[in-house]
Amino acid sequence: MVEIKAQPFPFPLRKQEIALVVIDMQRDFAEPGGFGASLGNDVGRIARIVPDVKRLIQGFREAGLKVIHTMECHRPDLSDLPVAKRNRGQPSLRIGDEGPMGRILIAGEPGTAILSELAPIDGEVVIEKPGKGAFYATVLGDVLKERGITQLVFAGVTTEVCVQTTMREANDRGYECLLCEQATESYFPEFKEAAIAMIRAQGAIVGWTADIDDILETISHA
Repeated sequence: MVEIKAQPFPFPLRKQEIALVVIDMQRDFAEPGGFGASLGNDVGRIARIVPDVKRLIQGFREAGLKVIHTMECHRPDLSDLPVAKRNRGQPSLRIGDEGPMGRILIAGEPGTAILSELAPIDGEVVIEKPGKGAFYATVLGDVLKERGITQLVFAGVTTEVCVQTTMREANDRGYECLLCEQATESYFPEFKEAAIAMIRAQGAIVGWTADIDDILETISHA
């Protein structure tokens, strides 16, 4: 058996059944003027992981493995945006408002786009999701089943919200989940640390976590 060095114990790799899921690496979360900044966050924390996310994506592509991207966004008429979500907190810009990069988190707007450095290539699946989890109100489950995927490696943002939510959804559906520690981030470092601890607690109750170099080395030689 081929294993990826991980915590709390090695991850049992099945190379033909694994895919990388890159969560919400969008301009609205990583660039000034976007939704993340409107909430008062330091978007520079997100921008700093871009090189590692890019390296992880490239490693999966070079190994001939599948890469899936997600984007949090809503329909232009906001019909899939609950009032409770739009009204949450006190951001300077709310979802659907006009911002420096177009309407905030609306499908097709410039700010909603995946960062150019991490853009999907032909053949890679892009899941547009209206919620925090990538399985809710999307075709992700069908896509994974059609492709025979049973193991998921996760990257993206934010660790404690959309990444962890999707990992929990996947765990409940029977997928084995592995989080790349360097390729995920939060606006709050203590939240990332806590989320990682929760994910791998009690014998990988939600999933495993691993170093990017250990993941890339194993998939390249498996």
